Amino acid sequence: MTGSPPARGRRELTYALLLCLAGAGLALWAVTRTWSVELTARGSLPPTRHSRTGADLLPWVSALALVGLAGGGAVLATRGRVRRLLGGLLTLVGLAVAAGGGYGLTEAGVSRQWPALVLAGGLLAAAGGAFTGWRGGGWPAMGARYDRPAARSAEPAGPARPAVERGTRDAWEALDRGEDPTVS
Repeated sequence: MTGSPPARGRRELTYALLLCLAGAGLALWAVTRTWSVELTARGSLPPTRHSRTGADLLPWVSALALVGLAGGGAVLATRGRVRRLLGGLLTLVGLAVAAGGGYGLTEAGVSRQWPALVLAGGLLAAAGGAFTGWRGGGWPAMGARYDRPAARSAEPAGPARPAVERGTRDAWEALDRGEDPTVS
């Protein structure tokens, strides 16, 4: 069941987007959990507990996870070669996040579940990025509905006054036509 090419492209775009966002989101969530607790003896007083999150131990992982989230959103706004290049960048970001999770697994005194989730999230994000780089060039792009209209070839006769001088309604109508009401 392959479906029509546009439907297949939308479905693939959805899968890649979900992989990128779910992977980066999982990694970002897991890196903010407590990875280790250090106890400091204080004589006859109870020991002091010092909790450290993954972001405390590896601050660059949370930054890269945020880049992965932003890049996942950017997949929607790009098309063609730019989208494929973005897919390659997301693959590298996902692999770097996964490397941070793998490094966390090797550290002594660190809980294993949170670095493992960072590793899994990084691999999911990398898979979504790789899929985007591989197939993303032909996926549908955002419509041109909000693109700036092309410049008009014929200028209106007579000097144009800024719409702000003419009135508020004229300014809103100028905006609807795609004109800048503040420029004469």
